[in-house]
Amino acid sequence: MKVTLDLTELVARGELSREEADRLAKLGAAGTGSLGSNILLSFGMVAVALGGGFLFPSAQAVILIGVILFVPGLALILNRATKWELFAQSCVTLGALGIAGGAIVLSDNSPLVGVGLTLGLGAAAFLARSGLLAALAILQLSYVLGTGTAYWHASYFFGVDRPAFTISMLIVVAVALFLVSRQLASAYERVAIIAARTAILMLNGAFLVGSLFGDTTLGWPASWFSVAWAVLLVVAAVWGIYENRRWVVNAAAVFGAIHFYTQWFEYLGANPLSVLGGGILLVLFGLALRWLNGRLHRAPALA
Repeated sequence: MKVTLDLTELVARGELSREEADRLAKLGAAGTGSLGSNILLSFGMVAVALGGGFLFPSAQAVILIGVILFVPGLALILNRATKWELFAQSCVTLGALGIAGGAIVLSDNSPLVGVGLTLGLGAAAFLARSGLLAALAILQLSYVLGTGTAYWHASYFFGVDRPAFTISMLIVVAVALFLVSRQLASAYERVAIIAARTAILMLNGAFLVGSLFGDTTLGWPASWFSVAWAVLLVVAAVWGIYENRRWVVNAAAVFGAIHFYTQWFEYLGANPLSVLGGGILLVLFGLALRWLNGRLHRAPALA
């Protein structure tokens, strides 16, 4: 567990002696030096990987570079080399991205390969106790389910081919990961929770697309998704308050605001009155959320 302390303020308030503060400061200085060297090594490793990719621009070369980065990084993590933690995590993450990207290109976006990569990234995430790899595994799963992004002429796009199917699968994954996390040790619980949160973010994105365009595959109208999304957000918020899960409450509040304003401007359009009314409501919504967070802060939040 990492804790940030203001040593000067604690000493001034008499809650920490000068000797204790000096000892903690020395420990922090050692960690800072290790962090600096890890950052330099990570940037150097990124440069080497990019240079190798440009020298040998092929999917096979990218996979090979990914393996060369991934294996040593995973070995450092498994050996509990804490002084090399940041460098090891960087190696594992970039290596996994290289392997996954190269495999997708070689397989021509094969769904089976995509599922295999999802499982591989998930397994690597738990082996390395890496929350970032866990998030990448869920993003890969979302890609397999038909979620994607695009860029065209200074515009970014987010799309979901089958919103209903994607939402259903991600809900199952998020709930399963949450239930599993309750049976794991703290280090692995964190990985499962990060994966579950990523699934929640992605399924809300799928709901956003569905609430605007519906599901053309099943012929479901956008209004169905709008109502279902609103109900799910309310249920999630109530559960989060009851279970003291602050992240869930905040996520429900944020996506509730996104849902509300999407429908607000979709039906009212962008005009001075709608913008003014929307702004006033947003301020009130923010004050209500601040009050709610203050109440939740009185008890230790879980997730």
